[in-house]
Amino acid sequence: MFKNLFRRQLPGTVDSVGPADFPELDTAAELLTAPSAMMQLSLAEARAVARYMRPRFIREGTVFIREGDAEGTGFMVLVLDGEVTVENIVVSRVSPITVTVLGAGSMHGELGLIDGLPRSASCTASSDLHCVTLTREGMLQLLKDEPKLGAKLMMAIAMSVAGRLRDNTEKLKKYVQLTMAMQQEIDHLMPA
Repeated sequence: MFKNLFRRQLPGTVDSVGPADFPELDTAAELLTAPSAMMQLSLAEARAVARYMRPRFIREGTVFIREGDAEGTGFMVLVLDGEVTVENIVVSRVSPITVTVLGAGSMHGELGLIDGLPRSASCTASSDLHCVTLTREGMLQLLKDEPKLGAKLMMAIAMSVAGRLRDNTEKLKKYVQLTMAMQQEIDHLMPA
């Protein structure tokens, strides 16, 4: 069953032995129940969700999500151990800018899991990563098999995305304030 759900191999990853030998299940379940995950799942529910995920090992330096990619976007990654550097290429720049570095418990690729649109940032393994992936097919199967649990997971993903949106809104406000202050300074130094 799992082989049909998870056909695509992520670049730079190595499959584990398989779902029957899944020691990462306990770690994934614990991270899904952590307060920072905003999942509001019991340990039993988190274990059930983790069964729809697949363990992966991603080598240090591997870009496993690339900004702008439009194909193969239907998965998200939950980091069990290691660090991920999230980068964006800002308009008129050639080199990526580091947005953040995140560790265990961080999720990457939730938007692609939901909408399948091109990736909005690049994610690179800053160290060797032990993680689990959830594909769109796995999520749809979870929603079919256990609708209440799938809805809880979707709500948690929505809360995570909403938190990032609020954070970005605050950053945008600060950027606008800075831009206005700079324009006032320019106007003061170079009167018309």
